[in-house]
Amino acid sequence: MTFRDALATQRWDDHRYYHHNRINQSLHLVSALSFIASYVLLFTSPAAAVLTGWLVAMPTRQIGHFFFEPKGYDEANGATHEHKEEIKVGYNLHRKVVLLSIWVLSPLLLALTPRLFGLLPAAETWNGLANNVSMVWLGVGVGALLFRAGQLFFQQSVQTGIVWLVKILTDPFHDVMLYHRSPIYVWRGELFDPIVIESAR
Repeated sequence: MTFRDALATQRWDDHRYYHHNRINQSLHLVSALSFIASYVLLFTSPAAAVLTGWLVAMPTRQIGHFFFEPKGYDEANGATHEHKEEIKVGYNLHRKVVLLSIWVLSPLLLALTPRLFGLLPAAETWNGLANNVSMVWLGVGVGALLFRAGQLFFQQSVQTGIVWLVKILTDPFHDVMLYHRSPIYVWRGELFDPIVIESAR
């Protein structure tokens, strides 16, 4: 399978298995726009970029998965929720719980070592604290990407890990393309995507 084909397959599997609900899609649109804003902010204000990503983009993205996507048997794809979780290439719900727990608890490191083992200046103001927290969260984000990509290198293949990494980094742009009309469908009361259901049959 070529790199392009593998990327298309991962994107399609992610869409058909985990994005049936239009509310979830709409939240992904908000998340995608927030992540794109984060990418832009990286060039001018890295701390603001990280805080936008973790405090806006990530919560809106995960709320849709945890609270709006159906967890029962997926008739469209002929798969149980447990099967989809088992074959998920990236972060399934269990892995997301672990990652989000690390994210929430990670600022406690600054209480134990305000300079983070000498890597950061000690915060003397609220802005300084926010900057240090953002750097800790940047480390969590980069670490999560590299950790899962490394797992995939050994569990499946190097290409699978690289494809997943590229997919994650470009998902915001792809999600805008896929889900820009989802809020309109929600407004109309069309809460489930018939394209996902019919295409999977």
